[in-house]
Amino acid sequence: METIIVSACLLGDKTRYDGKTNYDPLIEKVKENYNIVPICPEVMGGMSIPREPTELINGFPYLKSGKDVSSNFNKGTKQVVNIVKYLKVKKAILVDRSPSCGIHKIHNGYFNGVVINGQGFTTQRLRELGVECFTLNEFCEKYLNENEEK
Repeated sequence: METIIVSACLLGDKTRYDGKTNYDPLIEKVKENYNIVPICPEVMGGMSIPREPTELINGFPYLKSGKDVSSNFNKGTKQVVNIVKYLKVKKAILVDRSPSCGIHKIHNGYFNGVVINGQGFTTQRLRELGVECFTLNEFCEKYLNENEEK
């Protein structure tokens, strides 16, 4: 069975900035067909749960209060990269709009709820390594439907 990384909040872990989860029951289909390694770059980088919202400003992560948390994001991303390299992971299911895991969208950096096209901090690094990054729905459409047809 192939090993993939998945945003921990999609699996039901309360790792979001607000202490909530992004659990989606669709993840259960993925768990039946893949070995899952949960990741949360922000928590892996030493950030607390709950924590202040973070947005990327000119590519750098800042808390709403203005504190630069690049060191946390770098540390968490490095840990994720180590997992990917060690386990030879080629695919990731991540949460869009996240400052770490955004696939297509991130918040605009003004903490006003506006979402723009962009990638999360960790997603950028994963793509540089050749890891395919997907939202849960994209992954299921591409890989699970193909598997069911075989």
